[in-house]
Amino acid sequence: MFENLKYDIKNIRNIDPAAKSNIEVFLLYPSIHAISIYRIANGLFKRKFFFFARLLSQIGRLFTGIEIHPGAAIGKGLFIDHGMGVVIGETAIIGDNVTIYHQVTLGGTGKNSGKRHPTIEDNVIIGAGAKVLGNITIAKGTKIGGNTVVLMDSYKNSTVVGVAGVMKCNGKPCTFSQCGTKTEDMKYL
Repeated sequence: MFENLKYDIKNIRNIDPAAKSNIEVFLLYPSIHAISIYRIANGLFKRKFFFFARLLSQIGRLFTGIEIHPGAAIGKGLFIDHGMGVVIGETAIIGDNVTIYHQVTLGGTGKNSGKRHPTIEDNVIIGAGAKVLGNITIAKGTKIGGNTVVLMDSYKNSTVVGVAGVMKCNGKPCTFSQCGTKTEDMKYL
């Protein structure tokens, strides 16, 4: 756990130019507090102490404004910048070195059971207010714009903005199946 904490602090120092020292990040960044509480709650959750895991996660939410379900799977280097209002659902999977801004939801659509939250691969950036919903995969290196609603998988190193389900292929609206171009030419509107 301490190795992850050291890595998380170092990652925040690398990303955030406002971070002046490790002690400042450790004491003053809600992201570090929320992730540390999550890691303890996740350990309890894995040992089937569900009530205590949820209780601890709710205490963490009370103090940080960041709600992380203890059943979520989170890699190292997660940075939740200005984290107030962030929600990460129970079956969400988050890879390494992911940055999430405030008011982001990694949630379900209410239609599924089992795996119902998104998988976020490594080095993804999710802009403020974005909603990533359902059992979808956001591929490595994807950047999701602020206030974007994402309901479909993304391609590696893509940029996703606007209303989900509407993409552009060579300047014209299309669907995944209609677009015969390179994935770099595909963008959400």
